[in-house]
Amino acid sequence: MVDQSIAGPVKVMANASEGDRSGRARIVILALCLGLAAAISLSLTSGASDASAVSVLRGWLLGGIPSDAALSARDSLIIYDIRLPRIILGMLVGAALAVSGAVMQGLFRNPLADPGLIGVSAGSSLGAVAIIVLGTTVLAPVMALLGTLALPLAAFFGGLASTLVLYQVATRRGQTSVATMLLAGIALAAFAMALTGILIFMADDRQLRDLTFWSLGSLGGATWAKIGSVGPVIILALAAMPFLAGGLNALALGEATAGHLGIPVQRLKYTAIIGVSAAVGASVAVSGGIGFVGIVVPHLLRLLIGPDNRYLLPASALLGASLLLLADAVARTIAAPAELPIGIVTAIAGAPFFLWILLRKRGVVDL
Repeated sequence: MVDQSIAGPVKVMANASEGDRSGRARIVILALCLGLAAAISLSLTSGASDASAVSVLRGWLLGGIPSDAALSARDSLIIYDIRLPRIILGMLVGAALAVSGAVMQGLFRNPLADPGLIGVSAGSSLGAVAIIVLGTTVLAPVMALLGTLALPLAAFFGGLASTLVLYQVATRRGQTSVATMLLAGIALAAFAMALTGILIFMADDRQLRDLTFWSLGSLGGATWAKIGSVGPVIILALAAMPFLAGGLNALALGEATAGHLGIPVQRLKYTAIIGVSAAVGASVAVSGGIGFVGIVVPHLLRLLIGPDNRYLLPASALLGASLLLLADAVARTIAAPAELPIGIVTAIAGAPFFLWILLRKRGVVDL
């Protein structure tokens, strides 16, 4: 017979071993790497034009044949100047939105937290729209001083301001209220969108054309210059967020417990807020508002590999990049030669999933 004094600990250790998903997480991450490579290949070969990476390589190999050389030159222009910048920007934006969603969910300890739902995206849009509309008048000195960096910086500070206000409203005595967070996020988003509407009302025809993609989101304006202006911001934010994984794991046990474990909780919160604001702000600055990526990707991965942020954050980056590339490929081909706004595609796919989360969590989330 087993000694009853040790039966309990043995059972607990067995359950912990059964619940360890690190092996599965590594396999999933490897599969996501392969999936991202497939998504990149699909994006390179999808579009209104029949240009493909294969034809470019064929043009290089058969460069001595005039017709093939001409075809290769045309395809090279489409691939390297149009599709490749779009793919890189899509990967950066998708990874930024997904990882930001995972960090927000870990910070607020709730699967419904999302940069779009709590007003960060609306605040970022307000900052970017202010630069576009007022960049030649009131904010002309800012444009002259910062140049191409003015747009992503304005979006960053707009998202940061909305996040800090939300955090102050939703937190009392060190405790964050989920209901207050969501309701305050809706209010902040509505206020930011109202101010954005005023700026749009003030805009001229040229500025209105520039602002069209903000409402639904698009990767159609991807250029190497835009990647150069926002890419470093997104990459730095993404590189910093994995260092928050241990703190977010401890925070899942509660702020008091995390503090007793030696986690600087307040510094963790501020670092997470700044990282999310930087990533989302820079993404909104070049792609507009693309919703549901930040809530769908982390929640789906949490079902597959568990809540360990050491694996969840890199997996979210890979899956977020892949899903946004796939959504962009659908947006470019479903109504070709016209282009469907990518925000419509992500909303069609993400809204039902969000409703499912609400139904699944209706007994847990206090709304």
